Formats: sequence, C-alpha cells, structure tokens
Amino acid sequence: MKPTYYLAVDIGASSGRHILGWVEDGKIQLEEVYRFPNGIEMKNGHYCWDHVALAENVIAGMKKCAEIGKIPSYMGIDTWGVDFLLLDEEGKVIGDAVGYRDARTEGMDEKVYERISHDELYARTGIQKQMYNTIYQLMALKEQAPEQLAKAKTFLMMPDYLGYCLTGVAHQEYTEATTAQLVNIETGEWDLELIERLGYPKHLFGKLSMPGETVGNLRPEIAERVGYDLTVMHPASHDTGSAVLAVPTNSDNIVYISSGTWSLMGVESMKANSSKEAFDHNFTNEGGFNHRYRFLKNIMGLWIIQSIKKELGGKYSFNDLCQMATDLGDTKYRINVNDNAFLAPKSMMEAIKTYCDAPEMPLDHMMCCVYHSLADCYAETIDEITEVMGKKPDALHIIGGGTKDDYLSELTAKAIDIPVYAGPTEATAIGNLLAQMLGTGVFSSIAEAREAVFASFDVKKINI
Repeated sequence: MKPTYYLAVDIGASSGRHILGWVEDGKIQLEEVYRFPNGIEMKNGHYCWDHVALAENVIAGMKKCAEIGKIPSYMGIDTWGVDFLLLDEEGKVIGDAVGYRDARTEGMDEKVYERISHDELYARTGIQKQMYNTIYQLMALKEQAPEQLAKAKTFLMMPDYLGYCLTGVAHQEYTEATTAQLVNIETGEWDLELIERLGYPKHLFGKLSMPGETVGNLRPEIAERVGYDLTVMHPASHDTGSAVLAVPTNSDNIVYISSGTWSLMGVESMKANSSKEAFDHNFTNEGGFNHRYRFLKNIMGLWIIQSIKKELGGKYSFNDLCQMATDLGDTKYRINVNDNAFLAPKSMMEAIKTYCDAPEMPLDHMMCCVYHSLADCYAETIDEITEVMGKKPDALHIIGGGTKDDYLSELTAKAIDIPVYAGPTEATAIGNLLAQMLGTGVFSSIAEAREAVFASFDVKKINI
C-alpha cells in the first residue's frame, strides 16, 4: 500500500524546490523531486521577482511528481516574507512583483511616521523596523504609483499568490501576513484602524487563514496540466515560520537560528513581547503555527557569502571560500553584518572593503572577517535575548541550509557558552510538511511532530 504523500514547495531568494514527504515506520521520509532557480532582476527601473516563472516552476515540479509515480494528496507553499502582488477585478496582476531589496522604500519610513509614531507602530504590531517591510512598500506605491492601489481589488503576499494561481482561491495566511507590519499583535488579524490611518485601501485586507487550514483543490486547467488533483493547504507560509516548526526539541528554553540567506535568530513564545527593551534591541514578533510567536532578530546571514561567491564568477566553491577562512584562522577585520551597506550593494566585496577602510583586503581576510562577524553577531544576539527574556537559554539549535557550514557552527559554539546543536538541514520543507500533517491528523500535536523530527533526522552536537 502506497503511503500518503505530502508536497512541500519551498521557495527562497535564490532557488526553489519541491520535496515530497511521507511517514514510514514512524519516521518522516523526504525526497527532493524538483529544483529551480530564483532571483531578482531589474525590470521597469525596479528589482523584481519573475512571478510568472515562479508559478510555472511550481506547476512543473508538480508534474514531476506524476512522472515518478509519487502523486501527493496535499501540498503547501512557503516563501520569504514581505513581498506581494496586487490583482484587479478580473484577477490579473497589476504592476510588477517588486522585491524587498529594491530601493523604492527609501524615505517611506518618514511618510509612515507622519501618520503613526515608530513607538506606537511597534506597540501595535510587535514587528521590527526593516525598510523592506510591506508597510513601507505600500507607502511607496501610494506615493509613487497610486493608480495601482486605486485599481486593486486583491492583495496577496507571494505564497498566497502562488496558491491563488493553483486554486483560484484568494486567501491571506497569518504567518506571512505578520511580516507586513500591519497585523495587530493582540487580535492576530489585520489592524484595520492602522491601515486606514496610513491611507491604504481597507478592502484589500480580509480574514487571515491559519497554518493547517485548507486553501482548496486545483483549478481544472491546472489539474489537467499536472495530471492529478490534490488539496492545497496552508503551511506556515513564511519560510521561517515553517523552519521553526521543525526545531527538533520540545524544550521551552532554547534559542534557534534558521540559517540560510538570512539568519533568523530567536525564541518561540506563546505571548508577544513589544516591550521597550524589545523595541530598543529591534526584536520582532512574527507569527507562528497555532498563534505562537517567533520572537527573533533578522541577521543578514549567508547572503554576504553568497554574494561574494557570485561576484567571483564561480571561480570558487562555498567550500573553497570557507577553507580560506579556516586556514587563516582570524583577522583584524570585522563588519556589522546588519549594516544597510550589505543589503543590496552593487559589489559586496567593495562594500566590505569600504566598511573596513581596507581597499587592498585579501580574499582570505575578507572571508575570515565575514565568518567571525556572523558568529560575533549571533553571540551578541543571545546576550540581548537573555537581557530581554530575563533568563539565559539552555541551548542553541541551528536549523536550515546553513547547518552544512560546519565552520560557522563551530565559530558560533566558541563565541557562546551554551551547547550548540545543528540540524535538520531541510527544516523549512520539513516544517511545511508538518503543518500539512498536523492539519490532516497525522500528528496530534506540535510536541508529537517535533519528536518525530528528532527521531527522523540527523541532529548533531557541535564539539569545539
């Protein structure tokens, strides 16, 4: 008898993949069936995502499942946060899918603060200030292309849009919505009073759906293209929300790093924290599964290393660059990895040299600088978490693709004085699958699901 297959479509800033999951002998099994590239490109004067190609690749990966004879009964889509599309009365996309690294939001914070103070905004939403947040992107549209907002009937964040392409159902999912900085931390719904004060059309913001709930079945034309029908479900459609669901422990006193292009570092809590201390340290309260909160800080993460590798034109692998840093050991150079200079520079290498005032910085020193600066930032963030939460975490769990980088994990373990564990690598896809499985009764609780993750995947302690 064939198992019930679940499909996680996990899309990040540089690539997407389709991972099938099922339970066999009490353990979660995974199989990657399709992978595709993603990235932002200049279009009409802005950095944009190719939303048409993304939708087509989602469908192509679904077709691949049929080709290998493993047809999923359920699927969920997760992506990065904050970015969105507007649809008109006929369901057609208005404008472009402008990406979060675009400069259109410059100065939009001041426009927002003319209508609500920074302090009150944090108190209402619990979301940290990031200039790419949806709240500032919408203000940019209001200021620069008001005709698009005026024409819009539907507002869909990226995973919601891709679900709409498959089902024709326009849902707005909770965890992704919280990254917009427009969801009220008390009600868990869109803050319509705030939205009205900002002058955004209130009709664009509807009832939020929760992870584990159903979106719908495939449109007939999509089912015909892929060769089968299935039920599309909401995972925690913000990728970090899915990743955190897959943290392989039920301890309530650990800190995690969801390590990838971004490093999302924080704790899981049943209650939001919008205190002055949290505000001063720029922590955010993003939504999680079952109305849990991800109290965390966004750290630039492996984006800096990825950008250096790309800039070098494929001359070096990630392992080559890591080995340079390992062989050197240490360097006098350090950067603030969260400085805006590293968000979207034309040249990451030049940005680092300029920041360090070292125009002739050798590549091995640059790599060593980035690795040590990331580890230092992680250690500082743990200190801040300890200060805000009033207690020191018992352990650090590193999850996601960054767990493949043993050197960074070892540097982090040396920089802090609590145990460090790494794994699972495929945390985001696993968390996506867990939400579907929780929604269909495979697991009865988050605790049971996390026990299955620990039993099913390699979790290693980092020894130093």
